[in-house]
Order: sequence, then structure tokens, then C-alpha cells
Amino acid sequence: MPLSVPRSSRLVGLPAAACALAAPTPRSHAGGQGTGGRRWGQALGLLLSVLGLPAAAQAPALPPPDSVQLERLGYMSTFPPEGEQRIDQSNAYKYPQLRWVVQHLRELQPTRNIRRGPAPASPLPAAPKPLGGLQFEDAQGQKITVDEWARSTYTDALLVLHQGRLVYERYDNSLQPSTPHLLFSVTKSFTGLMAAQLAHEGRLDPQALVTRYVPELAGSAWADMKVREVMDMTGAVRFRENYTDPSSEIFGYAWASGLLPRPPAYQGANTVYDFLKTLPKDGEHDQVFTYRTVHSEVLGWIVSRVTGRHWADLMSQQIWQKLGMEEDAYVMVDRVGTPLQGAGLNATARDLARVGEMLRLGGRFNGQKIFDAAVIEDTARGGDRDKFKAGGLQAARPGYSYRNQWWVLHNADGAYEAAGVHGQFIHINPAAQMVVIKLSSHPVAGAAFTHATTLKAWAALAQAVR
Repeated sequence: MPLSVPRSSRLVGLPAAACALAAPTPRSHAGGQGTGGRRWGQALGLLLSVLGLPAAAQAPALPPPDSVQLERLGYMSTFPPEGEQRIDQSNAYKYPQLRWVVQHLRELQPTRNIRRGPAPASPLPAAPKPLGGLQFEDAQGQKITVDEWARSTYTDALLVLHQGRLVYERYDNSLQPSTPHLLFSVTKSFTGLMAAQLAHEGRLDPQALVTRYVPELAGSAWADMKVREVMDMTGAVRFRENYTDPSSEIFGYAWASGLLPRPPAYQGANTVYDFLKTLPKDGEHDQVFTYRTVHSEVLGWIVSRVTGRHWADLMSQQIWQKLGMEEDAYVMVDRVGTPLQGAGLNATARDLARVGEMLRLGGRFNGQKIFDAAVIEDTARGGDRDKFKAGGLQAARPGYSYRNQWWVLHNADGAYEAAGVHGQFIHINPAAQMVVIKLSSHPVAGAAFTHATTLKAWAALAQAVR
């Protein structure tokens, strides 16, 4: 069954698309030699993670979860760290090193702080329930408990709120409640909410062309694309994800953003925004949902252009300080400080619980309005389900749609969620008055492998707390 863990100690890397370790030696766009297929294949593992690209659904051989606990692996635990204990740019993109990276990203990459401010933390009252022993059927019809599900999916933190009370809280893999965790594509959903709020206020026109706000994109795929098509990822942009072809756009994004070291004689884009200008149109806009992180980077650019503020400062002033967070957050940035607005956010599980509860309450929390209720309602209604189905993700997320960079389940409870690869979730179930936060470091990046059982878990938890 997909969630069973073989008793094999063989540590696997990320999905096959990212782990083409026998890939040919890449060349830069200038024709210079790269560093060799093995290194690039390994490095692209994290790149796949950051972009949130789909992975094959077949069950790979996974390491026993206990064998890849950080306290057992001992990474970076000596002074100085040496040998197999050491994690740096040469091995940070491998597994199980990723389990350390998701808790320590700012020690490897440049970041910008998202300040919580001087106010006291808002209360997050506890009312524990024995949900760890709750039993449900996984996607294969096998009985499994919530604790077993958490363990078998390499969960680092699992929090459940019901009516604003913390009824279940579990940490694993050395993660502390005060430690920010890399959220990958959950980042997109924050960008989407900020854009939707600006649209509600009349400061951003979703039907306007992107170039009204970012004229620098006039020569790109976004030249004749509407803002709404960016928000819902129905714009047609050429962004190939061929991990054995260094002319593929995925390499250009990695080099421009600093996710991968540049090859010798590299002459391509130096920043994320410069890279976006190079991407051409590929097909007709507003025909099909196609998941592309570059849309989130463009949307973040629009938000900053409309507000005149850096994304991290907006996050601090509009969300982190108003919600009364316990800890600062931070975001990965490129060489000139541009945030990765589709993938780079790091935050704690408890603070994400506050975000989820604010959304459940219609945009208000801690005595303040964070977002207008109409923004939350528009997001939760979802996007065009036919366009989503045509995009090819229906098998992994049946019945879903995508709106304002949130995944909408269209189930009887009106649930919706932010999701990131390796198992990151903010899941809101309005009917059950429930919020679930799941932070993980699963060996497989894409959701196709685990999501069928994740849906079963959401349903079981909702039934248990009602």
C-alpha cells in the first residue's frame, strides 16, 4: 500500500524526473561546460521541491522514518561539522539531508526577515483530544491511526484546531514549536491572498493586462495575459521542466534565482525578474489550468508594484504583526533581494495555525481584520473546474479547482487548502470548524504519491472533531 514503509534502509532521492543522475553534462546558454550530470541531477531535487512540480504516483522504496530522524543522523552537530555530518551547497539537495534543510534554510540561502512586531503573541488555547489514536482507512482500505499516518508520511509537525482551540499537536524529527519550517508552495497562497485583497479594494484590476502594472514584461508571455489568468494559473507560458536539458527553462530559473550555481561562461538572467522577461507565450491564455511557479513570481511582482512595498514587509505589516504571531518568519531571496514569492516562505506550525483560523473566521483574528470576508469567500468558492481537469492534475486531486493560488476541494464541507511539496499543508474545513497544519519532509516531493490517503485523513479528523 502507498503509505507502508518497506524495511529497507536504502535512501532514495526525489522523484525520477528530478533524479536523472545519469543526465548528460549540461552546458550554459553561452556554450560553456557545466559540472556534470550527477551533480546537476542531485541539485535539481531541491529545485523540483521548490517549484512544486508533480511526481509519479508509483510507490518507491522509502527509508524507514526512524532511520532518517535528525537526532539519529547527527547533521551539523559537531564544531565544526565534518565528513558526513556536514551539509553545504554540495549535498543540501540530497535526501535525507533535506530533512535538515527544511528547518535551517537560512543557513544555506540568503533570506529576508518577516517581523512579528513587539506586541504579545495572540492566544492559541489548548483543549487536547486523543486524536493520535484515531483510526481510519487509508487509500488502500488498510486501517491506520493518525499517529501512524503522521509517522509514515515523515511529518515534522501536525496541528489540529477545532473552534479555535488546539486539540492536537505533534512534533517530530527534532522540530521545535519555535522553529520555522520551509513551506515550499504554500508561499503561493499568501501571495494570492494579498493580490485578491488588492483587487477587492479596487487597487488591482484582475481584468487588466499584466503589463499595466509591470510593463517590463511586454516582450514575454505575460504581454497579453490578464492578471486574473496569473492569479488562477490559466495563462499560457513556455516553462519546460526537462531535467536533462540545460536549455530547458527550469535551469534558467534555477540559475537566475540562485537555487543552483551558474555554469562557467553563463550569460543568462541574473535575477528572478530578469528571467521572467525571457519566457515566451505557449498556446492560448485562459484555456487550461497549468501549474507554474513563475506565475506566482509575476503575481508577487504585481503586488509589490501596486503597493510600493517589498513582499516580506507586506507580510509583516498586513499579516504577521496583526495576527500576533509567536515567531518571526523569513523568505528566501535572490541575489538582489527579490523574494521567491512562489516557494520561499519559512514559518512555524503554530503561526500557520493562526493563519488558518483567521481564514476560517472570514478574515478576522486577534481583534483585527486581516482580509475582507469577500476575499475569503471568493477564494473558497474555487475556480473553473473544467479548466483544472484539463490541466492533468485531476488524478492527484480529483474534483479540485484553483483560485487565488489556493487549492479548493469542492467537498461537502467547503474545504480548501494551501499545499507545498514534501507534505506541507494549511487545510481549512469551514463546516467542521477545523484547521489542520501539516509540515513534513517526505522523500517524495509530489502529492500524487500520498494525497489519496491525505484526503482520508482530513475526512477522519473532521468527523472526529465535530
